[in-house]
Amino acid sequence: MPPETPAHPSDRLDDDDYPAYTMGRAAEMIGATPGFLRAIGEARLITPLRSEGGHRRYSRYQLRIAARARELVDGGAPVEAACRIVILEDQLEEALRRNEELRRPTPS
Repeated sequence: MPPETPAHPSDRLDDDDYPAYTMGRAAEMIGATPGFLRAIGEARLITPLRSEGGHRRYSRYQLRIAARARELVDGGAPVEAACRIVILEDQLEEALRRNEELRRPTPS
């Protein structure tokens, strides 16, 4: 069996989970500070991957989560509370998705 050919680097640009953004760029993209990203990391809302040099790297998916937490913090919620809200929103969305799947009629 031939070895798998590695994905072309440009294929990663469409991958929501690819850790493409440095901490500085990620913070800039969501209008936050690197300290905010560190805080939500410490609260375990997101866990950035590390580059070979040990630098934090963020994916687009993680940035969407961070941006939602930032909205809540900007609205007055403490960071810990914002992180918990985002986690609960995600759990609710998953439960609603599963519920919808279970309600679909099964083919006979």
